[in-house]
Amino acid sequence: MSTDIVLAGARGHGRRHLDNIRRLQDKGIVRLAGICELTPLTADEIPEGLGTPEQSPDLGALLDSTGARIAVICTPIPTHTDLALTAARRGVHLLLEKPPAPSYAEFRRMADGIAEAGVVCQIGFQSLGSHAVPAIREMVAEGSIGELVGVGGAGAWARAEAYYRRAPWAGRRRLNGVDVVDGVLTNPLAHVVATALALNGSSRAGDVTDIELELLRANDIESDDTSCVRISTAQGRPVTVAATLCAEHPDEPYVLVHGTSGRITFWYKQDRVLLQRAGHGPEEYEYGRTDLLENLVGHLTDGVELLVTPESTGAFMRVVEAIRQSPDPAPLPPEAWHRIPGEDRRAVTGVDGLVAACADTLALYSELGAVWAPAKEVSR
Repeated sequence: MSTDIVLAGARGHGRRHLDNIRRLQDKGIVRLAGICELTPLTADEIPEGLGTPEQSPDLGALLDSTGARIAVICTPIPTHTDLALTAARRGVHLLLEKPPAPSYAEFRRMADGIAEAGVVCQIGFQSLGSHAVPAIREMVAEGSIGELVGVGGAGAWARAEAYYRRAPWAGRRRLNGVDVVDGVLTNPLAHVVATALALNGSSRAGDVTDIELELLRANDIESDDTSCVRISTAQGRPVTVAATLCAEHPDEPYVLVHGTSGRITFWYKQDRVLLQRAGHGPEEYEYGRTDLLENLVGHLTDGVELLVTPESTGAFMRVVEAIRQSPDPAPLPPEAWHRIPGEDRRAVTGVDGLVAACADTLALYSELGAVWAPAKEVSR
């Protein structure tokens, strides 16, 4: 029997959820019962095969009228907590897009409210559904790379200036007095941070002991587009992630697991792993992936383990909170970036190599000699 679902936020990134719901509906696993949007979707915006789901701008009313068992929330970041609690109070389970909230206080309000309501929530870090994650953990446990000493992450992406005009909250730290915190580390490349923390065994809030940040921007925005973070952990192993949306030559983001006698590179969007260790040639593996919505349905119907609980994103939310509380990102000097002809975007000179070097050495931009990097902020 299929599980009825309501999707809140069906445009933009929400289109991917519509396509995925269509895939799962074809398998007989779910049925799209409703769509919550301020402006209803037109018939041609709804993928063929999904029928004519009920539409309403009021999520609570839609959940009441459809009786849906799951709500998928893919709305602007500041709305996540209130919408999640609207569903939870009705006994509706959740798939909540990342980042789960714009502040640690809002995250706790959401997570505690969900726990009190007795529903379950999956946070949309799809990379943590990769079968590579448990495989890497097993390699580390077996001593394939010696003793684990730390984890790096690198994300060198590019976004046109129009990216920051796609929505009122895009590129903002705050909007109308409300936290947004839409930075490179907290939203587009949040998966690098969350995956690096998970592979370090440091995914819960209590695992974080210190956070060092260098937040910068080449674009004319409020938030950061070129940043790095080093997270000290209770496990005694650092996690350092560098990310930019101003790469000269954009490439696949990855996580680098460092050991005393080797390392493991994980290109999480491709579910691809490279194992390099002393005394062996390089070994490359490709893995499958469990869809997070399918996993949530399986948890509710068959009791399979939920992959990404709110508590398992607590350390990531500590990073979000440190970024929220930090001074506004420093603008890069004009000589540090240039425009890419014909691409309506800004690129930071040499940033691709810097991002890779941070992941490779677990160092920050300033420690690698980037003259434009500010003095780092330390948050406890």
